[in-house]
Amino acid sequence: MRADAVRNRGLLIEVALDAFTHHKDVTLGAIAKKAGVGIGTLYRHFPTREALIEAVYRTELEKLCDAAPELLETHGPEAALREWMDRFIAYAATKHDLKEALQAVIAAGINPFEHSRAKMTEAVSALLAPLGARTEPMDLLALLIGVAQNGDPDQAERMLDLIMAGVLHGAENAGPQHVAARTAPPAREPR
Repeated sequence: MRADAVRNRGLLIEVALDAFTHHKDVTLGAIAKKAGVGIGTLYRHFPTREALIEAVYRTELEKLCDAAPELLETHGPEAALREWMDRFIAYAATKHDLKEALQAVIAAGINPFEHSRAKMTEAVSALLAPLGARTEPMDLLALLIGVAQNGDPDQAERMLDLIMAGVLHGAENAGPQHVAARTAPPAREPR
């Protein structure tokens, strides 16, 4: 694909993300206009509204999953996992905002979630491995989905802190502040 075609496709997806999350009944013509391209350019890349919505969703998923190795290169393993968890919550909010648009895609017989689970599991596995964490990737994802459904950002932060502490508890390569948790005697039974 030519550089200008790649640029136009990326711009259309970016504008469509904003449009579909803020203006439910936006036209494809309005998206093309805001992106600064003709409607023909939009249709060359995305022959249907559903194709554009699916591309928006898949692009957001890829950004999230591609962030895992990038974060591990630029952060320590604990910080990388925590930053990725924060990004997951933002991704889930975007997915929620796209709910109506995604339902139209599903009604058209397209499954935008087909590869989501495998990609997410791979990303989480990559983040957990350097910690030596015993947490199952799907368990962590299930917890994150629960946090993402919370409407209180402050509580969500506290819940992410709890999840992080749980992941690091017993992890073989956790930082020194978590070593005590692995070596401390078990708590006494309540009386």
